[in-house]
Amino acid sequence: MSYLTPEQQNVVDAPMVPLCVIACAGSGKTKTAVHRLVRMRRNLGASRGRVALLSFSNVAVDTFRKAYADLANGLPSSAGQSRVDIDTLDGFITTHIVRSHSHRSMKTERAPFLVTGDEAFLENANFKFPTSSFPRSIKALKLSVENGKAVFFHEFNEQKETVDASIARNLIARLGRTGAYTHDLGRYWAYRTLKEQPKLLAALARRYPHLVIDEAQDIGSVHQAILELLIGAGSCVTLIGDPNQGIYEFAGADGKFLTNYHQREGVQLHSLEKNFRSLPGLVDVANGLCNRRDKPERLAPDTLHGAFFTSYKHDQYSQLITRFQEAMSAAGANIKRSAVLCRAKKLAGTLRGDEASVGQGLVKAFAAAAVLRDRRKDFLGAFHRVAIAVVALLDKAPPGLVHQITQPSSDPIGRELRKVIWAFTRDPATGLPSSSLVADTQWHTQLLARVRALLNGLETRFNLKQGANLGNKLANKKLPNVPLASTKDLENSDATNLRIDTVHKAKGESLDAVLYITTKQHALALLNGVRTEDGRIGYVAATRARDLLWVAVPHSALKELKPTLVAKGFKEIVG
Repeated sequence: MSYLTPEQQNVVDAPMVPLCVIACAGSGKTKTAVHRLVRMRRNLGASRGRVALLSFSNVAVDTFRKAYADLANGLPSSAGQSRVDIDTLDGFITTHIVRSHSHRSMKTERAPFLVTGDEAFLENANFKFPTSSFPRSIKALKLSVENGKAVFFHEFNEQKETVDASIARNLIARLGRTGAYTHDLGRYWAYRTLKEQPKLLAALARRYPHLVIDEAQDIGSVHQAILELLIGAGSCVTLIGDPNQGIYEFAGADGKFLTNYHQREGVQLHSLEKNFRSLPGLVDVANGLCNRRDKPERLAPDTLHGAFFTSYKHDQYSQLITRFQEAMSAAGANIKRSAVLCRAKKLAGTLRGDEASVGQGLVKAFAAAAVLRDRRKDFLGAFHRVAIAVVALLDKAPPGLVHQITQPSSDPIGRELRKVIWAFTRDPATGLPSSSLVADTQWHTQLLARVRALLNGLETRFNLKQGANLGNKLANKKLPNVPLASTKDLENSDATNLRIDTVHKAKGESLDAVLYITTKQHALALLNGVRTEDGRIGYVAATRARDLLWVAVPHSALKELKPTLVAKGFKEIVG
């Protein structure tokens, strides 16, 4: 698609006012947003004000940056093409508010830093809050903004429970004085910082007179509260998104900010209703799920294509995936651009086989890292697990050390620490032992010796002292007398294996073929449409597919679900 449709061109050519753009799946939102960004920069000319294009994933940000770099070459030198920032919304908030200015509101003398939630010091009683069942770590504390006030809560067993506001604020303030914040609390501190520092708010609005938010259905209540402050201070905000793809309701993102935005005075409403991604039969199914009338741009090919359903038994996942791969081959789908998608992270992990279910405590973490590295070639995932486990073995590790190790840093000590842990993680010959070794003898013996050597090196080079009772912390418990990963597993770990992931991880992507494995509840939600979050998650899974979609339902539910599946346009796979 090298041209702009009339509806896309209308968005690009719109006046420099707030826009509300409601777009269907596969409608070319990325292209439209980047062309709009270039036009805005051209219109601003020599103005010193900057334009920010913000989204919710690093993948989207990378795509936007590459597209803008290509298009911006045509801008005149007077248009200030470099006065553009493309980032995630959280990245923008962190860079321009939290790390730069929130230390004053947090009452800390150090630069604020993100904690992953796995740091040992967060388990200290000083950083726990009472619940109806048992005390929980501050990492479980979440918040929303309702009628201008922060509401604190936590979730346990899929139930939401409110936390007393005074207790939550005292706990957050205590953590804030260390300089630490979680993802949720970073947004909290950003909101408080702008409220408490009006000069900063005014300066930020002057610097960014225009903000464009992609995937705006994912804006949570705290994000919205921050944007409302910027709008009130003079920033012109454009929202682009699809309310039917709002799958972060647990984070307070219900899509209403996007759907209601055009009702505000001065906001123009636009629609994108042509689907460039999916074949006609798939667009028809999507329309039936969300009651839209989007039009397909692509024509149906002669090869196998469309939306199908089948059933599975819980002990036959591998057979299901094999059948799907055979269908992919008939459809001409590229295995590297296709995926098996699941609603639950646990099922996705089980199907990938990327978690070692053996060992105990920190040994289990190291075992999981070894399997991730060797079976899935997921070096980054392995590195994060190793970093968390190593820091847990230190005596009084400095707060934020895991973040210092796992995140790129300009600090020379942080860079050196990162290199050391990376080297240990990557090298099975001298670092984290190979998962092909017998777990309870060969692998554990090497792990203990090499971790001890690593800790000695950290103490010598960085003055990070190891904690006591290393042998107990890395005890040989619940390790089997077989390799962590079999030779067959490792032989089958080639990078061309079919991707298995959660729907949330695939959001925003275009995939040749998709197998969506559902429970009965999730299949019913999909078929009932986009009124619920589970229904929208199913819709997102279905609309990732360009050519071929399989929905797999439990065999025990097939008879009940079949009539509705057929009515919605799915074809049954026989045999």
